[in-house]
Amino acid sequence: MFYTYVLIHRRTKRPYIGFSANLKQRVASHQKRDPDWQLAYYEAYASEANARQRERDLKKYGSAWGHLKKRIQKSLDLKWAGEASN
Repeated sequence: MFYTYVLIHRRTKRPYIGFSANLKQRVASHQKRDPDWQLAYYEAYASEANARQRERDLKKYGSAWGHLKKRIQKSLDLKWAGEASN
């Protein structure tokens, strides 16, 4: 399996979008450098090409990231970095 994932930094609320063939190891690698990264979302793909394409789409196309961002925000009840509080 191949994964496209989103990490959220607990203090700054900054997102990070990535791709990996070993999600558990990749998240641990992020957390080793900074333990405040937490896995917020992931998608699994049988094809490496599809997972890499999804990562590129999320990084390149604002609408793709915007829709996913809203889903994550609702499920985790969080405010993103740079967004005003209500």
